[in-house]
Amino acid sequence: MNYFVKLLLSAALVVILASILPGIAVSNYFTAVFVALALALLNTFIKPLLILLTLPVTLVTLGLFLFVINAIIVLIAGSLVDGFYVSGFWAALLFSLLFSVFQSFLSDKVKR
Repeated sequence: MNYFVKLLLSAALVVILASILPGIAVSNYFTAVFVALALALLNTFIKPLLILLTLPVTLVTLGLFLFVINAIIVLIAGSLVDGFYVSGFWAALLFSLLFSVFQSFLSDKVKR
């Protein structure tokens, strides 16, 4: 049940960020649920592989390359989910930063 609530809150966050940020568009809330699910699955399975493959670059940049990996995950989700549009790398980077910050805040509130 807790995972389902987090998924719905993440979908609401996708809709809010898509309405605020230029370069990000989502067609409806149902699509936003698929975007949240796609981001969760990509973060679970693809992100660790990308981190492992780019470990030297991540170490040299003192971890800042993880922001690029997060943007790549958002771009992949944009290509996988119909109805979710990401215009480019900078929009994906800003979306991933704001999504991560607000999702961690919401996740903290759901745990309590």
